[in-house]
Amino acid sequence: MTATPPTKTRTLTMVAAINDALALALERDPDVHIFGEDVGVMGGVFRATDGLQARFGQGRVFDTPLAEAGIVGMGIGMGLAGLKPVAEIQFAGFLYPALDQVLSHLGRYRHRTRSRYHLPMVIRAPYGGGVHTPEQHADSPEAILAHTPGVKVVIPSTPADAKGLLLAAIEDPDPVFFFEAIKLYRSVKEEVPDGYYTIPLGQARVVTEGDDVTVICYGGMVEVAQKAAEAARAHGIGVEVIDLRTLVPLDTDTILASVQKTGRVVIVTEAPRTGGFHSEISATIAEEAIEFLRAPIVRVTGFDAPYPPFTSIEDVYRPNPVRVAKAIRQVMAY
Repeated sequence: MTATPPTKTRTLTMVAAINDALALALERDPDVHIFGEDVGVMGGVFRATDGLQARFGQGRVFDTPLAEAGIVGMGIGMGLAGLKPVAEIQFAGFLYPALDQVLSHLGRYRHRTRSRYHLPMVIRAPYGGGVHTPEQHADSPEAILAHTPGVKVVIPSTPADAKGLLLAAIEDPDPVFFFEAIKLYRSVKEEVPDGYYTIPLGQARVVTEGDDVTVICYGGMVEVAQKAAEAARAHGIGVEVIDLRTLVPLDTDTILASVQKTGRVVIVTEAPRTGGFHSEISATIAEEAIEFLRAPIVRVTGFDAPYPPFTSIEDVYRPNPVRVAKAIRQVMAY
C-alpha cells in the first residue's frame, strides 16, 4: 500500500478508474471476490467489471440472481469466513430489499462479537441523477446507510479519488458502502495514477479555496458546486468548495476550519430534503461552530418526493449551478 500515488498516470473516466481498482485488488489479494447482477459475463450494466471474469475466472468474479437480500447476505457470510467480498447492487435504489441484512447484521458483527469478528465487505452501487433514468435508478439513499452504526459510506467525485478510495475501502476491516455517481461515470476524465494506491477514508478534499462562503458537497454535486463557485468568483465572491469524499467517517476538522474562515455555509446534495445527510452536516456546524456563523446555513437539495423518472422535471429536482449560486448570494446578503 502506498500513501502517495505513483507518478505515472493515464487519462481515465471514473468507470475505467473503478475497473482498474477492482483489477488491482483481485490481482493483489486472492481473498477478494466480486459478485452481483450481470457483473460477470456482461461486465456490469455500466461495464465497471468489464473483462474481469475473463481475466480472473468465474470463481472470483461471478453473476448472482436478481436478489439483493441474497447478494448482501452471501457477502456477510463470505466476510465472516475470512474472504473480502465486493458486491455490486446494480442501482442504489435497488438496495431496499437488502436493508434487513444491512440493518440487522452487516454493521453489527464487530459489536455483536465484542470485536472477535470483523466484516470486510464493500458494497458498490451507482446512485444519483442527471441522465434521465427510469424510476428507482437515481435514488440517493446515503443517509439511510450513514445512520446505520458499524458501516462506512464513501462517495467519490473524480476518477483518481474513485480508484484510491475504492482500494482503501477493500482494505478496510469493516463494511463500506461505495456509491458512484452515474452522471460522472463517463462525463469526467482526468489523469489517474497507475498502480496501486489508496486515499484514506475520512479525509475531505478542498476543491477550491475562498474566504467568503463554504460550499459543502460530495459525489455528483461537486461539479455543480464548482460551476456555481466560478460564477460567484466572477462577481468577487470567494467560494471554498469542500468535497467530503466520505460521509462516515466524516472529516469534521476540514469542515469546521473552513466555516471558521468564511462564516457562511451552503450544503448541496441531491437527496430528498427531510432527514438528509445535509441536515447532519448542518447540525454539526451549529453545535461546533455557531459562534463563527455570519448567516444561517442554507441547504440546496432534492425535494421530498420520489426522484422523477425519464422527464426533464429531473432538471428542476436535481440541484444545478443556478440554484447553488442563488444560495451563495443569499448567505452573502447577511
